[in-house]
Formats: sequence, C-alpha cells, structure tokens
Amino acid sequence: MNLEELRDYCVSKKGATENFPFDETTLVFKVMGKMFALTDLEGELSVNLKCDPEKAISLREEYPAVTAGYHMDKKHWNTILLDNSLSDSFVFQLIDHSYELVVSKLTKMQKNELNQI
Repeated sequence: MNLEELRDYCVSKKGATENFPFDETTLVFKVMGKMFALTDLEGELSVNLKCDPEKAISLREEYPAVTAGYHMDKKHWNTILLDNSLSDSFVFQLIDHSYELVVSKLTKMQKNELNQI
C-alpha cells in the first residue's frame, strides 16, 4: 500500500475529511471532527488508527508491523507500519474498525447529521 491508496481509502469513508491540524507533514483524517486515522508524510509510511483496547493488544502480539500508537494514547491507538507485511485488505479492515469506533462514539445528533451526508 502506498500513501495515495491509504488517502483514497480514508477519504472514501462517509463524512471523512482530511487536514493538517498539527503541522505540514501530519495528514489527519476525521469524521464529524473526530480523528480516525493519521499519517506522517515523511519517513517510513505508517498510519495511526484507533482500536478497541483488547484487540489492540492482540494485534501487537500477532503482527510485528503493529505497535502501540506513536505519540498517541497507547491504550486506544496502534501504529501500523505499511511495509507490505500486511495485506491491503487487512489494513483496510483496520481502518474500517477505527472509523466505526469513532462513529459509534458520536452523539445522536452527530450520527443523524452523518446519515444525511
């Protein structure tokens, strides 16, 4: 997977937006103003994704390319190294999981607004 494929998939999610809220190299993907993915445009290609805490631990134990979220809450975020050791479809599943976790925590009003998009 390359940066363009990662970006295309993230922005294809319903209501997803992208911006650079931290600096000019950290690309952040949000749904209804809440982050579900972020990547640094410099260095090795990786993506930080939100994850259920129990699942986060098991993924880290099973896959060397999955580590505790770099500069993030280690309990709720993983960093996925996109070094082709994980299939694109598996990475897409992890993005979906992150997106769905964020959407599940939206208020009822935000969910209604998202459904209108």
